[in-house]
Amino acid sequence: MGGEPQRGPRWLTGAGTVVRRASLPGLKAVTRRPAAPVSHLRRAQEPPAGLGGTDAHPGARLEDGFAVLHVLRSEGADGRQGYRLHGWCGDLSVTCAPGPTRLTAPAVSLANLRQDGGEYPSEVLRGIRLWSGNQPELTGWLNRIRARHGDCLRLVVWDDTGYDLPWELFWLPGDARYKLEGGPLGALTVVSRWTTVHDAGQGLPRETGDCQGRVLGYLHQDMTDDGRVFAPYTHRLHRRMTPFLRDLDTHTDRTGLVYLGCHGTYGDTVPRLSLGGRTWAELNGEPMAVLRRDRSLVCLNACDSGRFVDNRAQGEEALRGFAELFLRKGAGGCIVTSGKVGDQEARRLVRRLVREVAEHPHRPVPQTLRAFRARALEEFGSLAAVPSVRDDDGQVDSAGQKRVLRLLYAFMFHYYGHPQTTLRLTAADGRGAGGGSER
Repeated sequence: MGGEPQRGPRWLTGAGTVVRRASLPGLKAVTRRPAAPVSHLRRAQEPPAGLGGTDAHPGARLEDGFAVLHVLRSEGADGRQGYRLHGWCGDLSVTCAPGPTRLTAPAVSLANLRQDGGEYPSEVLRGIRLWSGNQPELTGWLNRIRARHGDCLRLVVWDDTGYDLPWELFWLPGDARYKLEGGPLGALTVVSRWTTVHDAGQGLPRETGDCQGRVLGYLHQDMTDDGRVFAPYTHRLHRRMTPFLRDLDTHTDRTGLVYLGCHGTYGDTVPRLSLGGRTWAELNGEPMAVLRRDRSLVCLNACDSGRFVDNRAQGEEALRGFAELFLRKGAGGCIVTSGKVGDQEARRLVRRLVREVAEHPHRPVPQTLRAFRARALEEFGSLAAVPSVRDDDGQVDSAGQKRVLRLLYAFMFHYYGHPQTTLRLTAADGRGAGGGSER
């Protein structure tokens, strides 16, 4: 949530025409094809190294079924800011240089959805379709690795641009040759994100997060309803930031989930980033020893908590944000939001997502996010029938825009970490021992 009360966009009020909902065919599992030999990626005497390589290049040792898409800032020949990308999965790779269709693309950012004067949700969605359609080389590679690995594919998008590119919504066309369904990438396959973590390693995530234990949280007074999600589990929820941070450094019981439901602010420099009333620099100065000890999963239910800032203003060529901060402190993974979650609909979705993650302790977290997005897509209906901004009478279709907004919210929650990370929370006993909240 933002630091100030958010005024809704002009289309959120007033009457509109409801667009009739169409059905969406189920997302069918694709047929897994035999994998090409990948023995050249690791020596036979070595065990699988997962995502443990420190360099992003073809030949970094990945387990079968894992893929990496590395996206980096780069200038085109005309000097305009954009990005280049390189992806690999076994012997299948793709490389795209910066160019006229790989520019910063601010209009496709989901952060636009709740800003005053922001774009209509249907226009953001259509813009994402256009952006996706301009990347045919990437589309072809993604469909090839989907065809090879089917539901076993685990894609890590390592994006070091800070451009808020909506990879989970990247549109993939169907491919009859491989019997592949079309749709948004994040609903068709398991997608994890990664960012360069500025410590000694700076590589891909090395370890699978095995997040176990109780819930430790901070809830702003506006978001106390979030605490209901944790009633079945052993939890300790704070209403003040100082005792929460103290517990995050000294708490003795094993902690599986660290949850913050609070306001967040975003700006074009690091000093304008805040979470729960604390600046990025103030939180960066906290030890947070529990995270490194327990490798806890962190969930930030706060506006813009997943966005990054280029920190050249403070003398370094680095992206800084709260996902990078908590991962560097030792978190086993991080769930963040890429835009505003200030209205009740968005907050209900966050609570539902956290509940589903907690209820599936043996299912990797990004797999639960995929199922969450796929269900939101089914509830929306066919993307061939995206509502228009206005009806035939020239009135804004407020109901239709709200439907699209709800769908985009479901794709706004991003997971940073190893694709196999799981969360197993400690159940509360019959008397609720160990639970409760702190003032």
